[in-house]
Parts: sequence; structure tokens; C-alpha cells
Amino acid sequence: MLGKCIENVRETTPLVHNITNYVTVNDVANVLLACGGSPIMSDEPDDVVDITSICGGLNINIGTLNKSSIEGMFLAGKRANELNHMVLLDPVGAGASKLRTDTAVKLMDEIKFTVIRGNISEIKTLALGSGTTKGVDADVADAVTDETLDSAVKFVKDFAKKSGSIVAITGAIDLVADGDRCFVIRNGRPEMGKITGTGCQLSGMMTAFLVANPDNLLEAAAAAVCTMGLAGEIGWANMQEGDGNSTYRNRIIDAIFNMNGAILDKGAKYEVR
Repeated sequence: MLGKCIENVRETTPLVHNITNYVTVNDVANVLLACGGSPIMSDEPDDVVDITSICGGLNINIGTLNKSSIEGMFLAGKRANELNHMVLLDPVGAGASKLRTDTAVKLMDEIKFTVIRGNISEIKTLALGSGTTKGVDADVADAVTDETLDSAVKFVKDFAKKSGSIVAITGAIDLVADGDRCFVIRNGRPEMGKITGTGCQLSGMMTAFLVANPDNLLEAAAAAVCTMGLAGEIGWANMQEGDGNSTYRNRIIDAIFNMNGAILDKGAKYEVR
């Protein structure tokens, strides 16, 4: 089922506008190319409306904020909403500083997001900090484990329902949910945490999956998470003596480049709850 999602990306080559952080911008572009999408990067306020207008999706990542890029995020997001484009929010570091938290909350208040993707701490911050999501159970633990899985699934479904967005929480166990269904995904390797930006890469790739699969958005988001996790497994299996995290990053991108629907369907590890 999920394999069709990546095949649709390769068939349609969706153009994705990325307002992302300068730590990972090159890797985001390469992962989008590897999965079959096409990246374009712009955060200049005078440029973003035109750029996002020619794309099918917008990926907003708040990892390295400045006043100019924040302005660009709101302009691009509102234009994307006018055009009914797919829009993803990656609230990197929400909760770590007032600027990041306030920016993410305001973005959620003013822009309709197709997907919100982050780690459990970032998502909890948004659940607590947004006036539109008060009442969400934020007592879920800061790590999704088998012991906390039931409460985490309830939390992510509740937040998806109240925010009106698909919510993807990535970690040792990944959760991708709308208000009714939650994909519990167990692909990936712990060594992926030694690479800067696998989450940022996933957000760019997920946006392409959404654009290419407009009638199956929850499955598309889950397929992107499985693709990244499975690429981490394949990349790690291909590591040689003397290889380190730089090589591992490249092997993950190579694994995505060589991924197809059959490989994804065979390797995806998930259940729906």
C-alpha cells in the first residue's frame, strides 16, 4: 500500500518550496532529488510568494530563524493556503526558546498546515502553547516507548483532531496520525541520531509525498516516514570498516535514491491503531 506513494512521487516529480534551516538545506535538496521530487529554496520575503506559487507544496522549518525568514514563512504560507497547496510545519526546537515557540504557535494560528512533523517534545510544546489546541493531554512522556505507546497514540490523535492537521511524531517509535487512525512505525536505526538533519530531510521528502498523493495524505505521510527509516536501515547495512557519520548520511540518501515501491512495501514495519 505505502509503496504506491513513492512511485507516485517518481511519476509526478513534485516541486517543493523549502524555507528550511541553513544547517541542512543542501541535504534537504539532495533527499528531495533522491526520492523523485524537485527542490527549490527561498526565504526572502520579496521572493517567496512568486516561488511558492509555482510549487505544489511548501515545507516550513524553523530551525534557524531570523526576522526576514519569519516574514517569508507567513507570506509563503498564506499564499500556499490560497492556492490549496500542501503545507508542512517542522517546529525545530519549539520549546527551546521564546522566539521559536512563539513563531511556531503563531504560524499554526495563521496558516493551515497539512502536516505538523516534529519530535515528541516539540509537538507537546505546540499542544500546550497554541490557543487552538488547549485541552490536549500533554502528560504523555517525552519518549515514545512500548510502555507509553497507548498514551502517546491518544495524544497524537487528539492533537491531530484539534489542530486539523496530520501529526507526525518521529523518534525511536514513529507515530503518524489524523484524528481517527495512527500509523505506529518501527523502521530506522539509532545511529541516525548521529547525523545532523535526518528530520529536516524527512520534512522536505514528506512534503513531496503529500503533493504526489493528494487523495491519501495520511498514507503518504506514513510512507515518507517508513522510507526514511528503511533507508537508515539499508544505509547502515552497507557501512564498511572505517566509515563514519558522514558516509552514513550519504548512504541514507543513496538508499532513498534506489528505493522503489516494492522495496518499501517489503521493508516497511508498521501497524495502524
